[in-house]
Amino acid sequence: METIPSNPSIPSMFDPAYWAAVPFHFWSVVFFVFGSIVGSFLNVCIHRMPRGESIVHPPSHCPHCNYHIPWFLNIPLFTWVFLQGKCANCKAPISIRYFLVELLTAVCFLSCWLAFGAKHPGVAVVYCIVLAGFIVATFIDIEFFIIPDEITLGGVVVGFLCSFAVPQLHGTRIAAEALRLSFFGILCGAGLVYFILRLAKLMFGREKVPLPPGTKVIFEEEKLVLPDREYPYDEIFYRKSDAVILKAQEVLLPDRTLTNVPVKLTPHALTIGEESFDPAAIHHFEAITDLVILPREGMGLGDVKFMAGIGAFLGWKGVFFSLMVSSAVGAVAGLTLVALGKKELSSKIPYGPYIALAATIYLFVGEKMLAWWLGRY
Repeated sequence: METIPSNPSIPSMFDPAYWAAVPFHFWSVVFFVFGSIVGSFLNVCIHRMPRGESIVHPPSHCPHCNYHIPWFLNIPLFTWVFLQGKCANCKAPISIRYFLVELLTAVCFLSCWLAFGAKHPGVAVVYCIVLAGFIVATFIDIEFFIIPDEITLGGVVVGFLCSFAVPQLHGTRIAAEALRLSFFGILCGAGLVYFILRLAKLMFGREKVPLPPGTKVIFEEEKLVLPDREYPYDEIFYRKSDAVILKAQEVLLPDRTLTNVPVKLTPHALTIGEESFDPAAIHHFEAITDLVILPREGMGLGDVKFMAGIGAFLGWKGVFFSLMVSSAVGAVAGLTLVALGKKELSSKIPYGPYIALAATIYLFVGEKMLAWWLGRY
């Protein structure tokens, strides 16, 4: 990103001259230390957001014994090492993730300052916000296969507001132009990824699971059970139109048995032959079949909203770069996991971390990579 001189429209707090009043590497230390503190808060977000808990109350506590952690035992980086990764009260192990998130956030904040601080401190600060969001989204998506709306839709709003406050994010000094570019980035991010999602659903939206003849398939209250695996309904139903379909030789209902009937289960309806049922009223039934057709997703709506948030901060070029690079990295990583036996080809793989990685690459070197690539053709 080229240096854009300061002007009266830049808030004084982001004027490079204001920050240059103290040595450059004083701010390096500040960004690293502040990043570790923010990382401690991000750990709270990562643990509580997917569980629907408040990130404000109660204060920090041990997840095992609920011991209230005093401030002097809540010092980022130092405390985890000092306590050897254990709770000071009950001695239960505390995941190394807490230390790694604090360290990663500190390094990311420092990197933003070193890369952009001399050109425009406001850009460095905003990119710290972006990377903090990426860290939370990545760790939550890896564990829970979701990206909370607080991160995705919140990112859209914050990115749009930051574009007004720091138009240099989009290579301009004019706030109105930055807002236009941010808005166009939001549209590109959401629209392009949603189009890909719908196309993938149309082309690859069903997974056929062949079974040995006479296989018993069990429909329980919260999951579909096959002989060698289970499918929780909240992992296979993303929209109202998603359906589990099979042709059953027999269906064993609580009060009777049906033969040679089709079965179709959606999030809100169950059809067996010519009869319709309320799925909530039937907690258990079994079917004998040799083929089950399951709904399948290439991407989720969370990825659509996530890319919209990226567009708000990085504009349309950041969206296209992130989409291309994340697709390549995701494909390589997915095939590698399959080859190593860590995943099956049909396994669900979180895509958010690859988007975050690709957007981070664009944030630091994407413009140079695009210029190099375009210069070759």
